[in-house]
Amino acid sequence: MPSPAVVQEIDSLRERLDSWNYQYYVLDQPTVPDAEYDRCLRRLVELEREYPALLRPDSPTQRVGAAPLERFRQVTHEVPMLSLDNAFNEQDMLDFNRRLQDRLGDGEAPLEFACEPKLDGIAVSLLYRGGVLERAATRGDGSTGEDITHNVRTIPSVPLRLRGEGYPQVLEVRGEIYLPRAGFEQINARARAQGEKMFVNPRNAAAGSLRQLDARITATRPLEMCCYGVGLVSGGDLPAQHSAVLARLQQWGLRINAESLVVQGIEACDEYYQRLAARRDALPYDIDGIVFKVNDLALQQRLGFVSRAPRWAIARKFPAQEEMTRLLDVEFQVGRTGAITPVARLEPVFVGGVTVSNATLHNSDEIERLGVRLGDVVVVRRAGDVIPQVVSVVLERRPPDARPIVFPASCPVCASPLERAEDEAVVRCMGGLVCAAQQKAAIRHFASRRAMDIEGLGDKLVEQLVDEGLVANVAGLYHLQREQLLALERLGEKSADKLLAALERSKHTTLPRFIFALGIREVGEATALALARHFGSWEALAGASEEQLLAVSDVGPVVADHLRQFFDSPSSLAVVAQLREVGVSWPDLELAGAADLPLAGQIWVVTGKLEQLGRDDATAQLQALGARVAGSVSARTTCVVAGPGAGSKLGKAVELGIEVIDEGALLALLARHGMAP
Repeated sequence: MPSPAVVQEIDSLRERLDSWNYQYYVLDQPTVPDAEYDRCLRRLVELEREYPALLRPDSPTQRVGAAPLERFRQVTHEVPMLSLDNAFNEQDMLDFNRRLQDRLGDGEAPLEFACEPKLDGIAVSLLYRGGVLERAATRGDGSTGEDITHNVRTIPSVPLRLRGEGYPQVLEVRGEIYLPRAGFEQINARARAQGEKMFVNPRNAAAGSLRQLDARITATRPLEMCCYGVGLVSGGDLPAQHSAVLARLQQWGLRINAESLVVQGIEACDEYYQRLAARRDALPYDIDGIVFKVNDLALQQRLGFVSRAPRWAIARKFPAQEEMTRLLDVEFQVGRTGAITPVARLEPVFVGGVTVSNATLHNSDEIERLGVRLGDVVVVRRAGDVIPQVVSVVLERRPPDARPIVFPASCPVCASPLERAEDEAVVRCMGGLVCAAQQKAAIRHFASRRAMDIEGLGDKLVEQLVDEGLVANVAGLYHLQREQLLALERLGEKSADKLLAALERSKHTTLPRFIFALGIREVGEATALALARHFGSWEALAGASEEQLLAVSDVGPVVADHLRQFFDSPSSLAVVAQLREVGVSWPDLELAGAADLPLAGQIWVVTGKLEQLGRDDATAQLQALGARVAGSVSARTTCVVAGPGAGSKLGKAVELGIEVIDEGALLALLARHGMAP
């Protein structure tokens, strides 16, 4: 028999582990390192093996490891899980509000609404009896679902035992199980590496994870759950407002959405919708709309239900991010570095708020993985400003005359040979500056705002200059004459003069901008700045050995190899010489060691969505200035850059009194230190 000390230790370990799970997965406020959590969990496993009589089904050790099921058992919902009516525009919402007021007879009195993001996941029911998780089931057809208890027990944000006290003897909690975007990328990266089939989207991945007969597979998927309401309640009372019920669920250990809000009146509902729509792509998970519910539960009872949906709630949907259309053709575009990108030409379809007629197919490997053919019906996805992409093929709608997509054997622009490096998925044209497409792309990059900033040199004008034979490389821009420009179609005197003035201004630049403008593969702004600061002059950089290049922060073997290839190329150096001959110049920089960099010794955190830079670019530029960019906020953090969608990291920074700046302030800081805004 175990001693009282052993029983006490086991109880203490379970209590600590449950508390840490709650802080990490529900409150998003981890309080101990992972190593300490793992030590306690291992100790609890050892004790339960030694004293199996003390093992309980709600122990933190029982989340993983059950034997695979042969099939899913059917479950009948005691209270049906109904669906929601949909609204697609502001008028639908006004009509919804009018129906509520007419039925309640309250005239123009504004109603109080609970607003919640509509997570794009799988609706589930959790049944707790005496505070212990007894059963988890899918929504199914609303009346009958499937028992997925063995899978749901593996999800860390689902408590096996409710916390605290005061919960009803029988409590059915309803919510959405979903896969965060980072988890989705992680699963697909693993599948890609193992040559397995990848999931189309996070919802598809979440559904597939919950349909596993072997819970050990589900346990490897980083699923999460957010609660949005309750079903069957017996042997206890709940608050009188929906929002207060959710708050109570959180106290009992269940996760709710931090974006939830209570507002007064239908106009405030529209404001909330517009606010979340603007931040949709910055959220760490997919949402496909907003759910609005009358907050007062007594009013919900008065309003009642129609056959399949409550009268007191509605889901206002966002524009669809995925739609079906037909693949008409595939064209192959040539980029600045010679990369050949297949672009799908589609029957126009409205998706993600715009009409889409083109989408990327990425590369030949992606075409093979999708198994897509010309004439296929495909699913196209567009999220925010992301380039639309073909994500799957609707095989049951494949026409008999669908034809394979044939990758070109030579460059579609200059007919030069194509090559594919062993470690790359990209096929490249080897024509270099002989290739008109690469010429155009190189000139567009050279003239871009964050490179040489040649105002007025747009894409169409670049096309004309190359097609007319007026410019063959970037140095040729500075030999353009006013008469040549005026001879071009749709280019007037004013535009020609502005362009010539912009070209003249661009001759006076900085070394980091010039390095970036050259378009050397893998050399972005942050790397260009690091190179300029390390070597100080163009001559020192051009003469650097591979070993010397590798000594620069932000330069690895691949970047060093691309740099040496550029500096060993007579044609590349000839272009640089031509640029200097026409007057392109820059001041040398004083050499600075790592300790002399402006942000040396500082720890920065970047969170939320950055509209102009993007988080990866911001991170790279901060690192180039000497900062260490961390993934979490601590007392040692120097500054937090917070964009829209910043969550717990921003909250912790405010709590600790750490400086917080927005993207505008970051851009100003970078500009002060020679980085292009």
